[in-house]
Amino acid sequence: MFPTTVSISGYKVSEQLYNGSRTLVYRGYRETDLLPVVIKLLKNPYPSFSELLSFRNQYTIAKNLNSPLIIQTYSLEPYQNGYALLMEDFGGISLKDYFTSDQTRHTDFLQEFLRIAIALCNTLDILYHSRIIHKDIKPANILINPETKQVKLIDFSIASLLPRETQTLMSPNVLEGTLSYLSPEQTGRMNRGIDYRTDFYALGVTFYELLTGRLPFRSNDPMELLHCHIAKDPGKIKSEEIPQVISDIVIKLMSKNVEDRYQSALGLKFDLEKCLHKLKETGTIDSFEIAKIDMCDRFIIPDKLYGREAEIATLLEAFERVSKGATEMILVAGSSGIGKTAVVNEVHKPIVRQRGYFIKGKYDQFQRNVPFSAFVQAFRNLMSQLLTESTSQIQQWKNKILEALGENGQVVIEAIPELERIIGKQTPAIELSGSASQNRFN
Repeated sequence: MFPTTVSISGYKVSEQLYNGSRTLVYRGYRETDLLPVVIKLLKNPYPSFSELLSFRNQYTIAKNLNSPLIIQTYSLEPYQNGYALLMEDFGGISLKDYFTSDQTRHTDFLQEFLRIAIALCNTLDILYHSRIIHKDIKPANILINPETKQVKLIDFSIASLLPRETQTLMSPNVLEGTLSYLSPEQTGRMNRGIDYRTDFYALGVTFYELLTGRLPFRSNDPMELLHCHIAKDPGKIKSEEIPQVISDIVIKLMSKNVEDRYQSALGLKFDLEKCLHKLKETGTIDSFEIAKIDMCDRFIIPDKLYGREAEIATLLEAFERVSKGATEMILVAGSSGIGKTAVVNEVHKPIVRQRGYFIKGKYDQFQRNVPFSAFVQAFRNLMSQLLTESTSQIQQWKNKILEALGENGQVVIEAIPELERIIGKQTPAIELSGSASQNRFN
C-alpha cells in the first residue's frame, strides 16, 4: 500500500485531490514563501522504468512551455523510489467535474462552452508550433478555475516531441492514451501515422461529451471501443439546444481520416469565434460553411494513395468474397519500387473496419536462404494481433489451431515461436533426417 502521509522536504501537504490507478495528486504549499502547489506522485511504490520515464517526460516537455494556457511545472523532486512533480496551483478543477455541476447548465451554457473551446484552440496552436503531440486530450486533463474561468491543459506524460510517429499494434489494455478519446490512427490498427491532428480528434470527442453529457462511443469491451473509433459513425448531435453548425464542427473534428479533419487550430478557432459572435449579436447561430479558411502551413504528404483505385477495388472485392466463405489467392506483380506494398497496405483499413485481420509478409532478397520467410513473417504478425484479443477469443483460436495442426504443433512453433503463447507447449516433434525434414511442411 502507498503511505497515506506524504512528506516532501520544503513542502507541506494539505489535502488529496486525486487517487487514480497510477498516480496520486495532492494540494499543498512551499514552506519558504507559502506558494500554493499541486504535487503529483507515482502510486506504485516500486515504479517501473517506463513509469519513471513517463514522469520525467511530462516535466521535460511542460517546463519548456511557458504559457498561461498550460500548467506550469516548478520542479521534479526525488521521492522514495520515484519522483514528485511540483506544479502550479491556480485553483482549477477538471472540465469533467465543472460541467457535471448543475450550476453550469444555465442559459449562457453555450457561450461558456465556446469561450472554453476557443481557449483550447489557442492551446493546441501553441503545441502545434512547439511540434508537440499531447495524445491524451480529454476533460479530465483540462482544468478550469470556476471563479476566473481560466483554462489550462495538464498531463504531458505520453506527449511526443516528434512531429510524426507510428503507433505499433498493441493490446487495448496497454495502449497509450484513454480509449474513449483515442483517434483511429492512435489505435495502431489503421496503417496511418500519428501527427498533431490526432489531438483534434480527441478534442472533438471532448466537445461532444461537454455538449451532450455523454461520450459518442460507450462500451465495456476495449476491442469494441477501438472498433467504434475506427469504423462507427458517431452521428450528428441531435439537440435543440445545440445549433447545427456546432454539431458540424464537432463531427468534422472526429473524422476518421486525418485529411478530413480541421488542418489547423486557428481554422477551428475562426469558426468558433464566428459562432460566439453570432450568438452574442443575435442570440442564435445560423449555419455557415465551416473550415472556409482552414489550412495548414506545413507541407504534409497525405497517406492516401492516388491513381490505384482499380487495383484497390479488386483487392477489396476479393476480401468481400473471402469474408463470405471463399478461398482465394491474388498475385500483385510489378517492377521493384513501383508501389506494390503501398497498394496492398491500402486495404488495411477497410479490412480492419470489418474486424478482419490484415497480415503481410514480404520476400527479401537478403533472406533467400530462409524457407517460407514471407509466410513466417505474415503469421508472426497474425500471432501479435491475436494476442491483443480477449481471453475467450484467444481460447477459441487455440482450439481452432490445435484442431488444424494435430501432432505438428511443435513443428510450427519452431518456425513461429509466438504461436506457443497461444497454444502452449506441445509434445516434441518426431525427428526426421535429410530430405524428409526439409519436406516436412510439404
